[in-house]
Amino acid sequence: MSDWSAVTRPVPVPNEWTRPFWDAAKRGSLELQRCQACGHFQHPPYATCTKCVSVDLKFEPVTGGGTIYAYTVMYHTGDKRFAPAVPYASIIVELDAAPGALLAGNLLGAEYTEAKVGRRVEVVFEKLNDEITLPQFRLADAKPAERGA
Repeated sequence: MSDWSAVTRPVPVPNEWTRPFWDAAKRGSLELQRCQACGHFQHPPYATCTKCVSVDLKFEPVTGGGTIYAYTVMYHTGDKRFAPAVPYASIIVELDAAPGALLAGNLLGAEYTEAKVGRRVEVVFEKLNDEITLPQFRLADAKPAERGA
């Protein structure tokens, strides 16, 4: 498994549009921007709805379960800070509660070979410092019938 303990991650810098997302993550909550006019969830946050261009946007809590929409396995890294974790799976997740909104993260707690499109994952929160907590993902628990018990 990838050794993330030796990685010094770059720290995101919140701006006026992303601050509510990062504040929620610090509280252990996943909140995405949702258009109040058309109901569309979007991520990353923008000044207007990417579907209907409304400016009536609010952050709403969503559950952290979803499926792997896409992934790539990193065997080499351009940023040497990530070298201790190589190889690792960088994944894009479509959340059940926010269809169309895609979140990027890493697959934690599993071998990189476990990353597969359509695989169930759930959000976990990785504290980087006192200000920033990073939403990441782990494989969702298998249902009893899938465990072969």
